[in-house]
Amino acid sequence: MNKAEILIIDDEPQIRKLLQINLESNDYKVVQAATAREGVLMAANHPPDLIILDIGLPDKSGHEVLLELRQWYGKPIIILSVLDNEKDIVSALDAGATDYLTKPFRTGELLARIRAAIRRSQTAVNASVITANELEIDLVARVVKRKNEIVKLTATEYTLLALFAKNESKVLTHQYILKEVWGYGYQTETQYLRVFVGSLRKKIEENPNNPQHLITESGVGYRFQ
Repeated sequence: MNKAEILIIDDEPQIRKLLQINLESNDYKVVQAATAREGVLMAANHPPDLIILDIGLPDKSGHEVLLELRQWYGKPIIILSVLDNEKDIVSALDAGATDYLTKPFRTGELLARIRAAIRRSQTAVNASVITANELEIDLVARVVKRKNEIVKLTATEYTLLALFAKNESKVLTHQYILKEVWGYGYQTETQYLRVFVGSLRKKIEENPNNPQHLITESGVGYRFQ
């Protein structure tokens, strides 16, 4: 099996070296870029399986690079940045980042998120049935089963769950979810979303107070796994 190739775009040599050592020891092929321009050119000439992108680049903001890449690059982009404020995180996720981790990072967590992102990327986009442990979501028949028993959902609950399932392992911001499910006029109604997520958890989770599928990303949104 070919190794998955990861492009690191980061201006800090020590971070690039640390990432290279950890990624190569986990059987990934690693290429590096120290500037936005170099990174975009490398991605265009030989698109990698995943990109790790820093926000604070010397020649251009990582946010600008993300928007530029998302015009043609459809594979995972994980932001790795010292910026940990909610505005930067939400902005990156809304612009198409697959995930966002802050420095200093835990290597095990980064590797887990890389695996999840690549796995999701390799899954057929048009798969009609999505499974997550005991959950089965048939996107064609619009039927949801848990432990082989049909789960009765309202139309809105189903639409919400389908959106989560089709974006497995990706953090979806409150604003993005509200826009996709209810429309632009609801993008500030986070409490509205919280009520529906709570209702959905009661129907699909073994223990709604300790959810295993609909995970809260504090201050940002939700992740389905």
